[in-house]
Amino acid sequence: MATTQCCDNPPVLNHASGKGTLVDNFGGLKTYIAGSFEDSKPAIVLVSDVFGFDAPNLRALADKVAEAGFYVVVPDFLYGDPMPPNDFSQFPTWIQKHGPEKGYEDAKSVIKSLKEKGVSAIGAAGFCWGAKVVVELAKSGDIKAGVLLHPSFVTVDDIKEVKVPISVLGAEIDRTTPPEVVKQFDEILSGRPEVQSFVKIFPGVAHGWTVRYEVTDKAAVEKADEAHKDMLDWFTKYVK
Repeated sequence: MATTQCCDNPPVLNHASGKGTLVDNFGGLKTYIAGSFEDSKPAIVLVSDVFGFDAPNLRALADKVAEAGFYVVVPDFLYGDPMPPNDFSQFPTWIQKHGPEKGYEDAKSVIKSLKEKGVSAIGAAGFCWGAKVVVELAKSGDIKAGVLLHPSFVTVDDIKEVKVPISVLGAEIDRTTPPEVVKQFDEILSGRPEVQSFVKIFPGVAHGWTVRYEVTDKAAVEKADEAHKDMLDWFTKYVK
């Protein structure tokens, strides 16, 4: 079942977290923005998991990506209605209102706004639910490169249709997209030399490890940082 671990380890949401700024309308959505904009500066769209754009670790990651030289936008694709924490029973009803397909349509509006602003190149990273949104962008060619972190809902057929450089960062302990599925993604991408790819399964971590960790847990932070570095390296190479 694709949703098995989607709701594990929910973060404590904080609308005021992060060093960046909140705007009421960017591509039609409330958005957290990190970094200052300069003409032709490359941009990164971060697409949250089911807990939305108020997650402090996600915003801290946006700040980190901005410090690496990108203009970063984290839109509220969930319209102020993240998955309620600690109540998995609500997921079937919640996902009917917040399917990744709607997220993809909204993402196209965000991409359009970035291009109208004069952004030279755009990349996108998606976490869990957000990975499905990003793979759709990668299939349409709306972005220069994508990163899928502990993806949910992403299928083998999706990977077959990707048109841009794609990185898949999976967890060893993941019932949502288990290692054997990530390995299938790798096999498909390895047979498509026209699409640059990087696939990695992180040992000893569980679904959601890149954004749902305790900041006081040194080992968890180090594991998340490793994935963040891989993501940043990918964007530095292909989004410019």
